Amino acid sequence: MIASSTIDAVTTLVGRYVAWLILLAIIISTVNAIIRKLFDRSSNAWLEGQWVLFGAVFLLCASWTLWSNEHIRIDIVNSRFSKRVRDWIDVFGHAIFLLPLTIIMSYHSWPFFTRSYAINEQSLNAGGLPQWPSKFLVFAGFVVLFFQAISELIKRVAIMRGEIIDPHAGGGGHQAAAEAEAQRLLEVAEAEAAALAAAKK
Repeated sequence: MIASSTIDAVTTLVGRYVAWLILLAIIISTVNAIIRKLFDRSSNAWLEGQWVLFGAVFLLCASWTLWSNEHIRIDIVNSRFSKRVRDWIDVFGHAIFLLPLTIIMSYHSWPFFTRSYAINEQSLNAGGLPQWPSKFLVFAGFVVLFFQAISELIKRVAIMRGEIIDPHAGGGGHQAAAEAEAQRLLEVAEAEAAALAAAKK
């Protein structure tokens, strides 16, 4: 569990810092739009910079999203199963699908990056950015996701053995927030209906 906690700490640190790149992408997009409108000038480097920043967030924050249990699930199906079955689905999914995917993608994305770096591959667009940093992000993202998948597998097995408490057992994430909001709206509607019925009497 020490290894899992260390991976979680690194994943959280990376995710929280990298997520701020979205703000930087928004600022670049805004400044670029203002300059284009006011001075009729633009730059492919600015446009591509936005794409690279978004790619960095998407790839490097995927493991943080996994740690937070925020990845999309088919809740209408998943909620019908017992906790034990859901745990087994997670173990099976991580071991059979997620881990092999991260290994394959890491294996193939490394030469994808090194070939680009060796020739200092540049954008095909005039004034664009070098291509190898964005290709390195693919490799880095799947490596980080690999380690987080290992951590999640360790924790899920420990939960099934009763060694730790499931941190997501009480609900959490967007699904729980949506359910809570739906319940609140239902209660408001019922209260208004009751008030309207009482007024008619």
